[in-house]
Order: sequence, then C-alpha cells, then structure tokens
Amino acid sequence: MPRMVGRAKRLPVPESVRSLELSPRHLSLLALLLFDGPATVNELAARLEVAPTTVSLMVGDLSRKGVLERREDEHDRRRRIVSITEAMRPEIEEWLAGSAAAWRTALAPLTAEQRRVFVDTLLAYERALDSAAR
Repeated sequence: MPRMVGRAKRLPVPESVRSLELSPRHLSLLALLLFDGPATVNELAARLEVAPTTVSLMVGDLSRKGVLERREDEHDRRRRIVSITEAMRPEIEEWLAGSAAAWRTALAPLTAEQRRVFVDTLLAYERALDSAAR
C-alpha cells in the first residue's frame, strides 16, 4: 500500500493545479466532483464522511481560487450545486486521469464478482483502520 500511494503521489501535477497548494482533502473532493459529477454540499459531505461545514469551507476556498463554482439548482432554487469550473476541468482531469487509468487497467481483467470482492476488501480495510484508531 505505501508503494502504491507513493507512486500515485509522483503522478505529474499540472502547474496550474500545483500553484493552488491543494491538500489531500481537496483531492478527494475534486475526485468526487470529476468522476461522479456536480453535487450539493450535503451530498459531498455524506460521501466524504465529514461535516457539511467542512465541505462548505473547502468549497469556499476552492471557489475563491477559481476551481469550483456554486450555482442554483434548476429544479429547486434553494439548493446550490457545486461543480468544477470549465476553466479548471481540463487541468483537474489531467491531474487525476493517470490514477483513474491505472485503476481501470488493474480492474479490467477481473469479473464483476472479483471487482466486488476487491472493493469489499478495501472497505473492510478502511473499517479496520477506523477501529484501530479508536
């Protein structure tokens, strides 16, 4: 696991992204928005398993840097939808594409059942880490 994380960290980061001084928590947020699409702060908080105020602070920070934007939901004007700006999307995609391509290559030869076992194993590992931290 440490070798994989180390290799992932060595993937080239575009200069426009590097200059933003993003932290790992920003990476998780950006990956969700890139791969799963626009979402509300509450939806992002649930997926990241953090408080909505934490996501709201991250979104505010990244909005000021021109990375994210908040817009009105067309169906419910009370809701705000968060997405990656069109200007930054190519840079974010370039940054995260290497990791996504590596996952696709690694998982492609597996059957659906084998992929499920793999994902379930990673989730069990995550839960075990949480238990060990308590």
